[in-house]
Amino acid sequence: MQVKVLGCSGGIGGNLRTTALWVDRDLLIDGGTGVGDLSFAELLGIDHIFITHAHLDHIAMIPLLVDTVGYLRKEPITLYATADVLDSLMTHVFNWRIWPDFTVIPHAERPYLRTRAVTVGETVTLAGRGITPLPANHVVPACGFHLDSGRASLVFSGDTTVNDALWEAVNRIENLQTLIIETAFRNRERDIAIAAKHLCPSMLAAELAKLKRPAQIYITHLKPGEGEEIMREIEREAQAYHPCLLRNGEVFTL
Repeated sequence: MQVKVLGCSGGIGGNLRTTALWVDRDLLIDGGTGVGDLSFAELLGIDHIFITHAHLDHIAMIPLLVDTVGYLRKEPITLYATADVLDSLMTHVFNWRIWPDFTVIPHAERPYLRTRAVTVGETVTLAGRGITPLPANHVVPACGFHLDSGRASLVFSGDTTVNDALWEAVNRIENLQTLIIETAFRNRERDIAIAAKHLCPSMLAAELAKLKRPAQIYITHLKPGEGEEIMREIEREAQAYHPCLLRNGEVFTL
């Protein structure tokens, strides 16, 4: 399994792209603005999209993707998310006001898009790859994801704050290789991080202390313009875990 980072920023501007991971050329984890850098042929090859939550920075390109390639596909793109997240997407995006409902275009029997509800802890197996939603603690219904090739695993926290349930799940993953976890705010913005249910460096360090397995740790979702300061604080607060800044274009092989 190969995982390429298409976007990992908390915002846009210059070369910044919002959250999207591209797996084996046929699968996306979230659909932020980084998806727009793929070629038409690459977009056409995406069969599955797993969504952590319905915030715009994580779904921005999904409506455009479906509209762009849907008419050329023999089978619909499948959108996987928890029931609450799917309800948000169908109520507020694919509602004919913001965007057409592609689950009934061109007709309900042969749509461009279909949805599949998943639950935390339920593994979806696709071509030998396991994708399992993990607990997240955010201001809207949300999850993270565990990607398992059989040989190695990658965990993506999604947007989350203090979350004991996440670590209970992660600590059960025997072949854990890579952990991608968010830290959106600086320590001076701790109150905002708590209110928005994100992490700041001091909170991240306390969360990583709950990790009982070795893993390569990467930091994602930094606010634009604050990244250097956030990483300096992380290096001070969590240096024992050797965290690295996640970058666009990074590739992980599992």
